[in-house]
Amino acid sequence: MEYIADLHLHSKYAGACSERLLLPAMAETAQKKGISIIATGDFTHPLWLKDIKSTLEEDGGLYRIMGGASDTRFLLGSEICTIFNDGTGTSQKLGMFSTEGHVKKIHHVLLAPDIGAVEQINESLAKYGDLSIDGRPILKITASELVEAVMAVDKRNFIFPAHLWTPWFGALGAFSGFNSVEEAYGDQARHISAIDMGLSSDPAMNWRVSKLDRYALIGTSDAHSLQKMGRKATVFELGSSPSYDSIISAIRGQKIKMTVDFYPEEGKYHYDGHRNCNISLPPAEAKKYNNLCPVCRKRLTIGVLHRVEELADREEGYRPAARPPFVHTVPLQEIIAHVKKKGVGTAYVNKAYDDLIARFGTEFDILLRVRLDELGKADQELANAIGNVRAERVRVIPGYDGVFGIVDISNTISNENKSNRQSRISDF
Repeated sequence: MEYIADLHLHSKYAGACSERLLLPAMAETAQKKGISIIATGDFTHPLWLKDIKSTLEEDGGLYRIMGGASDTRFLLGSEICTIFNDGTGTSQKLGMFSTEGHVKKIHHVLLAPDIGAVEQINESLAKYGDLSIDGRPILKITASELVEAVMAVDKRNFIFPAHLWTPWFGALGAFSGFNSVEEAYGDQARHISAIDMGLSSDPAMNWRVSKLDRYALIGTSDAHSLQKMGRKATVFELGSSPSYDSIISAIRGQKIKMTVDFYPEEGKYHYDGHRNCNISLPPAEAKKYNNLCPVCRKRLTIGVLHRVEELADREEGYRPAARPPFVHTVPLQEIIAHVKKKGVGTAYVNKAYDDLIARFGTEFDILLRVRLDELGKADQELANAIGNVRAERVRVIPGYDGVFGIVDISNTISNENKSNRQSRISDF
């Protein structure tokens, strides 16, 4: 059977996250979207773990809302930020980039098979930082020490780098200080068998780096609100009774059926840029300015596309054998908002979304499976827009330096009328 999974998201206890991220609401939202399996997120936070233990019950190696109120299965997951000193005391040279100093910051996703393992993980990690401050705790520990500590608790635990390419906290980000997963995790890299691609890259970008061939490519939402759940996801082919072990086995064996991907240009770190000066540049143009902002001359935030090109040893368009397929899509509420010229999250868009779900099934059904002529009977303009997304007849104004990109589904936004006010190279 096919299962859509989102293995990295957050609770209300993580910084900058919605108060509505509660387990019952997450389960309900997952059902609407067509996500079968979601991570709990934030199991290191003591209050969230208390909620997990009081709200969920074990079900064949996964968890669900007590009393069978929802078919959504939960997998115990969390995100950790490690911050550590590499001991050099000098700047690190990374191709054309230089890190300032020697402090390394990496985000990681942890998955655990049961509550007992979670409690032992939390006990082990508590010595490196206060787990109660944030659902995504900051620990003073190296990446390799984190992996060693987690795997010492239970060999069934699973850990992989979060949003691999993001500039500040990705293991291969422009300012990470590392050029490979092996460099980032040292002798513990043997336990790493997957990477979270993040929103600003897709499989095709990762395929250009041969060092990543050994890793399964995971698509996750890193959702900070209910609405963002499933904006990127991983599809598994599992038996009728999925379990934690069957999911982890599928990842380790690279038996992923497909990923459902954000348009990477829509991610908020795809291009190079400087948000304060409204500067967004593709890598080739950023290089013309020595990766400095042409307005204020401060360092640009080097984006994911630039960083991938820095490490790529294959031409654009290369596809390794036996890699699973992927599709790009756009969240349904964004499509509705675009077509109806309303704000995402407004009452109008929410009602239209719920009406479509009631009529056609889940969000992923509507985005990927329902016939366009059937959708057209409800709303032809919306059906046309979904058809454009399916056929990739869209234009995306790339995101940069923390600013999300804009998906122009109807190709109607001119360069002179960009709502995120990105500047062009010709302006300077």
